Amino acid sequence: MPADILPATADSPLPTARSREWVLLTHGFMANRWLLAPLSARLRRCGWQTRCWGYESWCTSVTVHADEFARLLRSMDGDARVEVLHLVTHSMGCIIARAALEQYRPAKLGRFVMLAPPNRGSFVATATAGVLGRLLKPVAELTTHGGSLVNSLAEPAGVDIGVIAAGRDALVSLDSTRLAVPHAHVTLPCLHSSLLFRRDAATLTATFLAAGSFETSTAGAA
Repeated sequence: MPADILPATADSPLPTARSREWVLLTHGFMANRWLLAPLSARLRRCGWQTRCWGYESWCTSVTVHADEFARLLRSMDGDARVEVLHLVTHSMGCIIARAALEQYRPAKLGRFVMLAPPNRGSFVATATAGVLGRLLKPVAELTTHGGSLVNSLAEPAGVDIGVIAAGRDALVSLDSTRLAVPHAHVTLPCLHSSLLFRRDAATLTATFLAAGSFETSTAGAA
């Protein structure tokens, strides 16, 4: 069953200006919510409240997870404690969030940061779909084929989107991280999952959430 973590904010006081701005984070395929902890902690130190949402990713369709995520979006949208709701997602989590936004678009939606998103599919999913696609449904849904689920989704419009790609990604090509709708794009010299743990990725994420641009950020060391 999907699960989430409420923030432990007692040791991370929040600036008043952001005390009601929340960042909802989710992970990708074959991952779990605990991998979001370093990025979540860094965003809390920058002033945001955070909530990490996890799900069992192996066999269940992206559409099922999107249903759950849409329900969470609706719940947080109706929460008086939430004034702005930002999204920060990694890998398949980006596609889940995109599919969820087709179902429910929060009135409080802020900015959307995607880390290593397979927006046009994963070449690894394409290569392995014949063998694994029947057992692991997300693999078939995330291929680069034009008729795959990921390539059938509408792209989110009317929201500030920032994409952080991994330059040495062994799962998703740089071209596949891009969208047709306007978005900011930056690449870091790292592997697919390393983006969750790097300080420079967290700095870029925080900069985009605050300003809607990566340009004012000075990326730090990993």
